[in-house]
Formats: sequence, C-alpha cells, structure tokens
Amino acid sequence: MKLRPSYKPMEITLIRRDKTKTYLRNTLGLSPATIAKMSNGEFVALSVIARICEDLECKIEEVVEF
Repeated sequence: MKLRPSYKPMEITLIRRDKTKTYLRNTLGLSPATIAKMSNGEFVALSVIARICEDLECKIEEVVEF
C-alpha cells in the first residue's frame, strides 16, 4: 500500500475562509507546479504546508490528510 496525500481538507478550508488556490499562489508565492502537485495528490514540501497553515490560521489536518 502506498500512502498518498489528499488536499481535500485544504479545499474545504479555503471555501470556509472564502479564499481560492489563486489566493494561495499569489499571497504565498506558490508556484503553479506546486498547486498542480496538490491537485494531483502528490507530495509537496512540509514547509509549503506550514506556510499554508500559518496563512489560513489552521491545523495541518485542515490542509492535508492521508
């Protein structure tokens, strides 16, 4: 069994905060490649997840799950 991250919690958190992935890209300077990785359920750096959590003022489980 191979663990894959799911960023569905992040999408829910963004909706609750009335924000978009474009907001994250522009505000945090995330690359389009990073956003694409998240959309495809691929791993991204923990530092990126930490920056998202900090900006959205949420816990890690509100951004990613396995």
